[in-house]
Amino acid sequence: MPRIKLGSWAQSAVDWLQTHLSWLFDAISTVLTGLYDGVHAVLEAPDALLMAGILAVVAWWLRGLLAGVFAFAGLALIDSFELWDEATATLSLVLVASFITLLLAVPLGIWAARDQRVSRALRPVLDLMQTMPAFVYLIPGVMFFSIGPIPGLFATIIFSMPPGVRMTELGIRQVDGELVEAARAFGTTPRHTLTRVQLPLALPTIMAGVNQVIMLALSMVVIAGMAGAGGLGETVYAAVTQVDIGGGVESGLAVVVLAMYLDRMTGALGKRVSPLGRRASAKSAATARPSAVLNYRPGTAVATVGVVVLALVAGGMHLVGGERESVAAGADVGRGQKVKIGYFPWDEAVATTYLWQNVLEARGYKPEVKQLDPGPLYTALAQGQMDVQFDSWLPTTHQQYMDRYGDKLSDLGTWYGPTSLELTVPSYVKDVNSLEDLKGKAGRFGGKIVGIEASAGMMGKLNGNVLKDYGLDGEYKVVSSSTSTMLAELDRAIKNKEPVVTTLWSPHWAYGTYDLKKLKDPKGAWGKGEKLHVVGKKDFAADFPRIAEWVKGFSMSEKDLASLEAEIQKGGKGKEKASAGRWLDAHPGLLDRLAPVKTS
Repeated sequence: MPRIKLGSWAQSAVDWLQTHLSWLFDAISTVLTGLYDGVHAVLEAPDALLMAGILAVVAWWLRGLLAGVFAFAGLALIDSFELWDEATATLSLVLVASFITLLLAVPLGIWAARDQRVSRALRPVLDLMQTMPAFVYLIPGVMFFSIGPIPGLFATIIFSMPPGVRMTELGIRQVDGELVEAARAFGTTPRHTLTRVQLPLALPTIMAGVNQVIMLALSMVVIAGMAGAGGLGETVYAAVTQVDIGGGVESGLAVVVLAMYLDRMTGALGKRVSPLGRRASAKSAATARPSAVLNYRPGTAVATVGVVVLALVAGGMHLVGGERESVAAGADVGRGQKVKIGYFPWDEAVATTYLWQNVLEARGYKPEVKQLDPGPLYTALAQGQMDVQFDSWLPTTHQQYMDRYGDKLSDLGTWYGPTSLELTVPSYVKDVNSLEDLKGKAGRFGGKIVGIEASAGMMGKLNGNVLKDYGLDGEYKVVSSSTSTMLAELDRAIKNKEPVVTTLWSPHWAYGTYDLKKLKDPKGAWGKGEKLHVVGKKDFAADFPRIAEWVKGFSMSEKDLASLEAEIQKGGKGKEKASAGRWLDAHPGLLDRLAPVKTS
């Protein structure tokens, strides 16, 4: 059967939409950005514990004193993990996405409940939306809106809409038909029948749908961290790619706290707004013991006063607070200009990114760093959503991105080279010294080669050239993972004295940490050594002329790069900026050589 090129058709459709409807995507992006920024500004403005207090008062009003105490404790725990800013960003994404989703889903559900043809037409569409892997929605999101919170919102809205539509339709269809007929018999208009009979009785089911929408939105927002959506999703993604167990546990617990809070609050809100729920709550309150302090819930007026008082306190603190960082006289050439630096979790990329973050801050800029995979990062540079990245391997590893986006990028020069790509094995694997020696030995290595990110150009070179040239295609399976996962597997195998073959490159600190062998490449399948380039968006030099001048003169020796990487490894996860800062301070005069400024 001939191959159906559905993927090519989808790519063509996306390209056509980008070309002809860019104005529409810009308008959608503006609206979504405004909503997100507004909600985020409200949530992040108060001090963390004051905001936690406000949310705890809401929990007290909806579920009782015990729920309020637990809510405050859980939110305070997030603050103790130093993840409050990320949590508020995630909560903002969830609230905005859920609001827009329900704004679309509830009317569609009502329409489907009132028209069987609409219901039949929507069913396969909702099935597709609900069963499509969540990651797939990020692809058009990134293509249409680049990286950041907006593609995350776009993907979240699509992914979380089906239960909102279905539960709304189900709730209305479950209303007793005799009640509807009675309302019509007394002359009630169809609109009043819907608003005064069907919707009030369907509210418990609709609120269950609201709960599912919010939970799905939260799960998708975490996945959207892969596309630079920020928040806890980005923290979880960074922990996974860097095999950071501590960071993964803390960020995972923060997500759990938010999920439990949102789940319990939406469930209690459903009882508050539903006539049947209010009747059940009133009956429960009438039979409850007066001494049940932990179950006491304040009235709406009292809860409102509590929230307003805390909000006023937070506002007052916000007005009198705030600090201003100072920069040495004559060195403030940046004057607070923001610079967006992207990197992927390769050690030399982490090292140079955080080195330059320290350098630029010392010169008065405000650099913002964000971890992304190579594919999304180059896309963001081409679309102008990121400004620069310091680890472009050319002319092989990342050449596919330069071929695709070359006219939308600017090559700002090389700072290291030549490099080399290779497969490597521990030195105790005695009879494997060349790529040719791997032939017929797949069983020893479990039939696999441990790779890195699937979007890395090195992986394309390995699958497309190296395995075929040495007759290894079909004998070995290349397992895509992440750089940190590959290193963790290498470390585990060495500790257990097990044979393992992994992708690696030079320079890399692993060669100084472990006793490894680079497998020789007599056929030259990997190609010649590469150089590491600084690549920016197309108009980078025009927007940042001083930085462009500095990075063109930037270079590092293998010794300096290795010592910088070692210092960052020593500092541990989450301390990369501080570690790079210590390394910079330990090299007097380097700051002035990297970013010279004229002093009068």
